[in-house]
Formats: sequence, structure tokens, C-alpha cells
Amino acid sequence: CPGFIKIRLKFLNDTEEVAMARPEDTVGVLKSKYFPGQESQTKLIYRGQLLQDQARTLRSLRITDNCVIHCHRSRGATAAAPALPDPVPAVPTAPGLPLGGGTLMVPTVMVVLALGWYFRVNYRQLFTAPATVSLIGVTVLVTFLAFGVYGQ
Repeated sequence: CPGFIKIRLKFLNDTEEVAMARPEDTVGVLKSKYFPGQESQTKLIYRGQLLQDQARTLRSLRITDNCVIHCHRSRGATAAAPALPDPVPAVPTAPGLPLGGGTLMVPTVMVVLALGWYFRVNYRQLFTAPATVSLIGVTVLVTFLAFGVYGQ
């Protein structure tokens, strides 16, 4: 299309959509065209800068053909534009369980350390002196971190 530039809209889940716009279009026009009804929940980021001024033109922001604009939609966004995929949640949780990825980190590290010590005691011949010293060091470090975090 003559007079149009192609803009790649990239979402948090690494999917992309292609937007066609004129260089004289504003950020507000771009949002209303590709995120109808979701303008206030949509944040556009170009070269690390949040595009907050809705009246700025794409040309004034130096957005040219085939540029990438990162898009983030807030939780309040509705599915008004089914062609644009919703971002995938970072940590899926089971219904009714308030667990995130960090909640299970300490027990997981403790189990791995316990397995390390189990193999060190029962399969002594497989562990060199540096491996044993490393296991001791990691155990001490994790112990200090655990008591530092949970001791407060």
C-alpha cells in the first residue's frame, strides 16, 4: 500500500501481528485501530520507551517500515479483538492453590541437596574432593539463604 508503513506488533507470548499505518497517524489512532475498546488497557513500547503521548505521530517517534512495537495488555482487557492473542500467564496455577513459581523453589532446592548428600554418603567412590567441597559450600550457602529469608 503506497504511503503506508508496516509495523510489527509483538506480544509477551512472542506472537506477532502486522499493522499497517501511515507515518502521520498518531499513537492514539494506532491503538484505536488495532485495540478497539482496549486503548486504556494497552501499553505500547518502542525502543524501550513507553508511548504515553497519544497525540504523537509515528513519524515524530521515528517509527519506520518494519519496526517492532511491543504490546502489553493489562488484566482488565477483554476479548474484543479475537485476532490478537492474549498474553500467556507466566506461571500457571491450579484452581484454588495460591502457588507461584517462587513458592516451590526452596523445597525443590532442599530435595536436590538431600539427593546430593544421599549419593555422597552411599556412593562415596564417585565423589572427588572438589565435588565434596562444592557440595558442602552449596549446602552452607543455601542454609544461610534459607535462614536469612525465613528467619525474619
